[in-house]
Amino acid sequence: MTIGYGAPDTVVDSNQIREIINSCLPASQIKGKRILVLTPDTTRTCPLPDMVSALQETIGSQAARLDFMVALGTHTPLEDEKILELYGIDSDSQDDCNNSSFLNHRWDLADTLTRIGWIEESEIEKLSGGRLKERVPVDINRAIFDYDMVLICGPVFPHEVVGYSGGAKYLFPGISGGEFLHAFHWLGAVVTCAGTIGIKDTPVREVINRAMELIDIEVCCLAMVVKSQTELYGLYGGDYKEAWSAAADLSEQVHVIEKDQPYPTVFGVCPPMYDEIWTGGKVMYKLEQVVADGGRLIIYAPHITEVSRIWGADIERIGYHIVDYFLEQPDRFGDIPRGVLAHSTHVRGTGIMKDGVERPRIEVVLASRVPPETCEKINLGYLDPDLINADDYRRREEEGVLFVEKAGEILHRVKN
Repeated sequence: MTIGYGAPDTVVDSNQIREIINSCLPASQIKGKRILVLTPDTTRTCPLPDMVSALQETIGSQAARLDFMVALGTHTPLEDEKILELYGIDSDSQDDCNNSSFLNHRWDLADTLTRIGWIEESEIEKLSGGRLKERVPVDINRAIFDYDMVLICGPVFPHEVVGYSGGAKYLFPGISGGEFLHAFHWLGAVVTCAGTIGIKDTPVREVINRAMELIDIEVCCLAMVVKSQTELYGLYGGDYKEAWSAAADLSEQVHVIEKDQPYPTVFGVCPPMYDEIWTGGKVMYKLEQVVADGGRLIIYAPHITEVSRIWGADIERIGYHIVDYFLEQPDRFGDIPRGVLAHSTHVRGTGIMKDGVERPRIEVVLASRVPPETCEKINLGYLDPDLINADDYRRREEEGVLFVEKAGEILHRVKN
């Protein structure tokens, strides 16, 4: 049973948060259990310190353990002090956390993962609508088997790979790795971002739910819908599918803006929480659909200095391209992780290949500290951020210019 409530114009307060937690996780269900809470990293907006505090207050004294793990996916691992900062824990409050440990998912270390099964080729073909035909192994962080319950605690937003983030995504790819991670990211790329984002039922979500059937530990969920770091518009707890579904329905009301027409120029301000193009590409994901054919998206990110700390060499080698560029020459990129290929196509957007020539639908321009020669190498445009006055792009919608502050979480699309 799912317990919770929310509305696009009402903030859930701290008393309601604790009421929902106590209702969906009563003492009889969690007493004496070892519980692992999976949370987002710094690239997601949510009142995470408040949620961590509420969980420690409501169930921390009942559980045998209440540990927290940052479900990084393939993002950069956090240093210990950054994890504590993420959770709002300082030297004074740390003394109250004797029942808790604070962990990273180290997807980059093979010995942290264990194989729990396979998704057979016939299943992948069916779930993907024939887009992929392969047998895919499923790996997960072996630490979860030290616990009696996994509790997902994270926000739900429109998402480029799965349609809406949250729910089971905190396990896959949150604490998974290996071939499965790259396979379903590539599936999302083949479907395209535009054909996935802001849609609840997607092929990738089906693949993730199938992988969840291989988990024999109790999994519960606290799914948030947020508007800012402090404003919680919805909280749903209970079954990981149902709680996520309720949050996704509210997210569509809170996190989707529909415009009457597309714009020739869209200026998206990349917030500081995205500190490399690997995550800053979310500006493109959320704004691609509102850029007119032949138009230009400017990703304004004067704080970003690199493409990716981990995958930068791969991206600089292949560049950013539409998906058909890779599909038409698969052998050429066989040694590149498919999650990297997927990122490439999501940032470059849709388009066509004609007579061997790539023709993207729109132009994508970086206004960042990534140098112009690198932008040219990776197939993106360049603008010097020091020569840009962001205010010049504001309040010009009647001229065909859309300005989006803190881009990357709110999906913009054209009506109908």
